Amino acid sequence: MKRLLDCTASDFRTMNKEELLASIAGSEGRVLACESIGYIQPMLGNVTNAEFTAAMGADILLLNMFDVQRPVIQGLPKCEPMEVVAKLKALTGRPIGINLEPVDQPLEQEEGDLWAMTDGRKATLENARRAADMGVNFILLTGNPGVGVTNEAIVRTLKEYKAELGDRLILAAGKMHASGILTEGAEHIITTADIDAFAQAGADIILLPAPGTVPGITVEYVRGLVTHAHSLGCLTITAIGTSQEGADVDTIRQIALMCKMTGTDIHHLGDAGYAGMSLPENIQAYSVAIRGIRHTYHRMACSVNR
Repeated sequence: MKRLLDCTASDFRTMNKEELLASIAGSEGRVLACESIGYIQPMLGNVTNAEFTAAMGADILLLNMFDVQRPVIQGLPKCEPMEVVAKLKALTGRPIGINLEPVDQPLEQEEGDLWAMTDGRKATLENARRAADMGVNFILLTGNPGVGVTNEAIVRTLKEYKAELGDRLILAAGKMHASGILTEGAEHIITTADIDAFAQAGADIILLPAPGTVPGITVEYVRGLVTHAHSLGCLTITAIGTSQEGADVDTIRQIALMCKMTGTDIHHLGDAGYAGMSLPENIQAYSVAIRGIRHTYHRMACSVNR
C-alpha cells in the first residue's frame, strides 16, 4: 500500500477503509491531522479553514462541531447539504473525518456557548449513517469542552457503529481532555482498560492526549498506552485539544517531538488557534518537526488535480 506521505488526491479518492488505515500505518508516525470549525468566520474570509489547514500541510482534515443535519462550512461554494463533504474533498484532495459526541444528557451550558450541543453533532446511529452517505472517511467519537462525554458512552456507541457501519467508516475513539467529566481527568482521561474496551467495541484508532497538554500526561505514560493499543491491532492519534495549538512555535515543536517519541501513528492539532483552526505557522512547524522540509513542502505543493 502506498504511504499516505506519498499519496495524492486521486489516491485518496479510490481508497477504502482498510487501504487508508494501511497507508497511515506505512507512514511510520508522519501523518498530520488538523481540526477546523466550519460554522464560524474563516481566518481568510472566503477560504474555508479546512482549505487553509490543508494548504499548510495537513494530511487529514477533521471537522469539529460539524452538524450533519444542518451542515455549514463558511467559505465553501454553495452546494446541497449532502454534497458539502464531497465539495470540500474536491477543493482539498484530502480524507475527511468528523467528530461526533456520545452524550446521553449534555452538561448545562450558558446560552450562546460556542460548544453548545446540537442534535446533528450527537453520536446517534442516524447521524453516523448520514455522515457515511455524505462521504466522510472516518468518525471520531470524542467530546468538546464541558459537553460531558464519558468513556462508557464512547464504548456503547462504538459497538453500535461497528455493527452497522464498520465496513464503511474508520472508527476512532478517545478524549483529549476531560470533556467536563472531572472523574475522567488527568491520567484518568484514558487508561489501558479504556483502550481494551474501545478496541473490543470496534475502534480502529485510539485517540490519546498529547504529552504536555493535560496535567500529568507524560511521554512515558502515553508511550505505554500507544504500545498497548498497537498490541491490540489499533492505530493511535495523539491530540492537542487544550488550545496549545495556539501556543508559540517552540512549544509546538516540543510537543511534536514528544508525540513522536510515544510511537503514535497520527498527530493531531486542534481548532483553537484564535478560533476555528490551529495557527497556520504551527501547522507547518509541527509538520516539519515530525517529517522534515521535503515531505512538508510536498504535501503543501501537491495539486488536487494529481
